[in-house]
Amino acid sequence: MTLGTVFLALSLVFALAAALAWVREKAAVGKTLALASFLASALACAWLFWLILHDRFDIDYVWSYSSLDLPLVYKISAFWAGEQGSFLLWLFFHAAAGAALALRERLGNAGQAVFFFLQALLAALVLFYSPFFVTEGYAPADGAGMNPLLQDPWMAVHPPLVFLGYALLAVPYAASVGTLLSKQADGAEWLALARSWTRAAWSLLGAGIFVGAFWAYKVLGWGGWWGWDPVENSSLVPWLAAGALVHLLAVARARPANLALAHLAAIFSYALALYGTFLARSGLLGDFSVHSFSGTGVGLWLIAVDALVLLAGLLLLVWRAGKLPKGEQYAAHRSREFFLLLGCLALTFLAIIVFIGMSMPLLTGLGGESAAVDSGFYVKTSLPLALCMLLAMAAASLLRYGESRAALAALIPALFAGAAAAGLVGVRALPSLILAGAAAAAFFASILAGGRGAVRPAAVLAHAGTALALFTMALASAGVSTTIQFTPDEPQSFCGSSIVYEGMELSESRREKEFIFRVDGEEARALTKLSAGGEDAAREPAIVHGAAGDIYIAPAPTAVAHEIVLQRGKAILEGDLAFRLERVTQESDPDDESRAVFLADIAVTDGEKVDLAEVRLTAAGMKAATESFAVLDGRRRLRLVGISEDRKSIMLQILPALEEEARMPLAASVSDKPFLWLLWLSAAFVFVGTSLAVRRRG
Repeated sequence: MTLGTVFLALSLVFALAAALAWVREKAAVGKTLALASFLASALACAWLFWLILHDRFDIDYVWSYSSLDLPLVYKISAFWAGEQGSFLLWLFFHAAAGAALALRERLGNAGQAVFFFLQALLAALVLFYSPFFVTEGYAPADGAGMNPLLQDPWMAVHPPLVFLGYALLAVPYAASVGTLLSKQADGAEWLALARSWTRAAWSLLGAGIFVGAFWAYKVLGWGGWWGWDPVENSSLVPWLAAGALVHLLAVARARPANLALAHLAAIFSYALALYGTFLARSGLLGDFSVHSFSGTGVGLWLIAVDALVLLAGLLLLVWRAGKLPKGEQYAAHRSREFFLLLGCLALTFLAIIVFIGMSMPLLTGLGGESAAVDSGFYVKTSLPLALCMLLAMAAASLLRYGESRAALAALIPALFAGAAAAGLVGVRALPSLILAGAAAAAFFASILAGGRGAVRPAAVLAHAGTALALFTMALASAGVSTTIQFTPDEPQSFCGSSIVYEGMELSESRREKEFIFRVDGEEARALTKLSAGGEDAAREPAIVHGAAGDIYIAPAPTAVAHEIVLQRGKAILEGDLAFRLERVTQESDPDDESRAVFLADIAVTDGEKVDLAEVRLTAAGMKAATESFAVLDGRRRLRLVGISEDRKSIMLQILPALEEEARMPLAASVSDKPFLWLLWLSAAFVFVGTSLAVRRRG
């Protein structure tokens, strides 16, 4: 048993004991056990960091996600690069929240018991699906390394934000269930606590989603920032549910008859976070998502815990429904409460639609072959709901609680102005024009309501940011995308801009290629990261930012090499050159005896000159590295990519001269992204607004 496993076991025992202590209403004992559970989980995290930073490749998790040459920042993010580490991070965040709750003693005995029972379930998951398993049989000298796509600062930040948001959603769930279990089931005391923690969860989870979207836009090179990928949607659904919860908690404070809806939203928000994690981590989406993890036994555990959380909460709510306040849910159809509830209804239906879409591979798989919906499903179904949400948000912003007076007439000019502005940008689709108009009206309503003091500055920022984001999405339909065949130094015209491809540069490390473009005189570089074996491992587009939008250039994969099989003593004619394998030898790496170095001597001739190349392949466990070798004064480059077990034949990759490759034509997808900077600005508005709301009580 490793030290990390001991810490996890202690965290589990202390969490379970804390839950039992609060069941028995021994708050002082529960507080001590809560702090002990947090300390144990913190020590487990510290131990995993130590293992990663000290290159302990005998630990399977460290071997899988780290390597000797991995930069420090990505060695740190290797902690949460895989499933086991990300679950441990989730446990740490949950335990930290539990310690804070225990110290402040605001959740009540029943709520604390529920929270630490959830923590015990999470600790059990991490214990049985541990990042501390030891590799059996041997201790590798180097690790497999992190996926190059994840070696990006934004992806170092994205998972912690998402899992912190998930962890904090457990607080309103525990507050809700704890209240329903208590004698004061009809009480509203839990609302203030639940609202502050839900705001924090909503803010952080939203920030994580936007960071992931920016990473997808900047790194993946497929041309967009949101693809309605099922794993992307798995975090969007609980965020939508949490948005509804934030507003239902506010309405329930003004109108206690809405307490049942607040309880329902608290239960579903956390259950949907668990379900999204199950869907992403079970392997069920392996054929439908670029983000999905491979199938493991953790999926069964997650769905069982999710079912327990959801059913227990719902059954308890049904049992205690008679104790909850009755009465009017809103004063009038022109009241703020009504429009807040209408907006929550729109958010709920949005969450349901996205839930159905992302679950389609699972649902269809139950009856036969799995299938997924396309992005058109989401666009067509979510647009009417987005319009409803925007109009409800605009109306609610301009109304005070219980009032029937509205300044909705002032929004009509803003609506037409927004649609006209979209038309000037180039939007021609009627649904997009309507969305742009509604977004402009909601934006104007937020500013106007803030000026009148009808809503607080935090809400102004969050609502204006939401409206601005949807306005920018409406403009996306005006974007143009095409594929251009570039020849070095020959200008190409695109959307009024001149684009010149200047060629390719290979880095000194031979691990990166940069494709250099000049757009209206401004240089932009597209990056391709290469694996240790020389293959393309990850691509980043070239992006030129401007006030009117972005020019987005994503080079298409280009096959510059071809492979041949050489057998010892036999010559093969390939193009204008002949190749013959002389021999294959093996030796130990003088810097690391655990590495095997294979050397292949190859004779190359063009009929006039004979050159002898010594190409090499270095193997360490399951990891292999190879470098190209120039022959015939650089006319060709050779790379050894495979060796037969008897060493009588090899797989050889033939590449053109570096200067020739640098000047080869290049096909690239080129897109225009109108005013996309507004989307990132809107994300900042939403995050700042929701963050400011966290600081305000009530």
